[in-house]
Amino acid sequence: MTDSPLRLLLGFDAQAQRDKSQPPAFLHRRDRKFALVCEEQGVAPDATRWLAHLNRLSGPDTAPSAADQVLGFWRRVNVGFAAVGIIAGVLTMTGLLFYDGGQRINITVFLAFVLLQLLLALFTSVQSLVGWQPWRWLIRRFQSGEARKGAINRLHPLLMARAAHLGGLCFAVSGLATLLVMVVVQDLAFGWSTTLETAASNYHQLVQIIATPWAWLWPSAAPDLALVEATRFFRAGIESSSPDPALWGQWWPFVTMLWVTWVLLPRLLLWLLTSALIRNRASRLISSHPAMHALMYRMETPALDTGNEHNDADDLPDTRIRDNLLPLPDSDMLLCWAGAGEPELPETLRSGKHLILRAGGKASLTEDEQALSQIADHLKTGGGKTVILLTRCWEPPTGELQDFLESARGAWPHGTRVALVPLAADINREPEGHQIQPWLRFAERLGNEFARVSLPPIQWQPLHTVSGEPS
Repeated sequence: MTDSPLRLLLGFDAQAQRDKSQPPAFLHRRDRKFALVCEEQGVAPDATRWLAHLNRLSGPDTAPSAADQVLGFWRRVNVGFAAVGIIAGVLTMTGLLFYDGGQRINITVFLAFVLLQLLLALFTSVQSLVGWQPWRWLIRRFQSGEARKGAINRLHPLLMARAAHLGGLCFAVSGLATLLVMVVVQDLAFGWSTTLETAASNYHQLVQIIATPWAWLWPSAAPDLALVEATRFFRAGIESSSPDPALWGQWWPFVTMLWVTWVLLPRLLLWLLTSALIRNRASRLISSHPAMHALMYRMETPALDTGNEHNDADDLPDTRIRDNLLPLPDSDMLLCWAGAGEPELPETLRSGKHLILRAGGKASLTEDEQALSQIADHLKTGGGKTVILLTRCWEPPTGELQDFLESARGAWPHGTRVALVPLAADINREPEGHQIQPWLRFAERLGNEFARVSLPPIQWQPLHTVSGEPS
């Protein structure tokens, strides 16, 4: 597809604009989870997969996207230029080949018009490469608000040049078709003439130079000196010394190849070149987009709770002590998150547990899903309604843990409680207060109905718990 990099750029830029209204913590958790999914699948995270992932999360949307609106505008521009080119090609060729039976069709006029078309094609390409936009007023008048914003503005010169080359290509094709039709249905008489004192031999040399690209392929399309000498005509009322009407129509192969080689092919090549430049420029704009650098950082960096998201930048982190602490509940299920409890679990936690599993950290996403499934099966068979989840108190809560608990809420039976137990480095000591605070805020974000904070029995004090029940 010709404009796939352009569509990708427009989609990425539009998503970056929407992300500006989202909290940084949400963006970090979302993009970090996407990176982990790509790592699990063994693929590299890129802009294409990222946008496809977000589209699956957002679901079907009946309204046209920003990319569709912008591309739709430029499709209408291309169609308009193509339609004008087709009509102008037919009318122009008809005028150039007008013949009333008294005066021959001047090859010199054809050469001058072909030169004009070639210069116009080259000028269009040069102005797009230097970034000049002579048609800026036309874009501003007809484009919608979405088509004026974002990275698409930097591609306007190339997009307008592509539309102009498409119009020129349609002009050349329709002109060629008109030429061939008139050669068949009319008896055209060609000749050459000029006010300047030009010898037939000099004119023949000029024609031979112009016909060099196709002379080896179609020799009859390169007129010889005899044809040039025999078809020169003069002012009205003055005929050449030896007119030969049979020769007047032998110029049509030259005229046809002249049009194909110096009008149609340059427009086709420049249109293809401009399309390739658009794809290349769009790819470079994506890789250098400021939002791409921020996205790569979020995907490569774990999402952490800094403890300061409820305060202004000049305030200290929230260190208020909560009084909603509860004892460690009874449960025969134990889930160790991200290496908690290694190298060995305390006996007070390990005893009486029928199901001990590990998730997070070095565990893959498949292993996390298997752990969720095993606990769900155990809960459905009457294994209680509480799951103890061990973490390391010195590691703040991550977005991956929150996503895991949200998945667990949907997979486990209604009414299941989760007891979140942050372990200290020394299992014989209770975690410090500043290490407990992030977990208290984490439980608060999960909701009071879902998460509560508690202390384990005083006889063994390395633990605090967070428990909750989904609403």
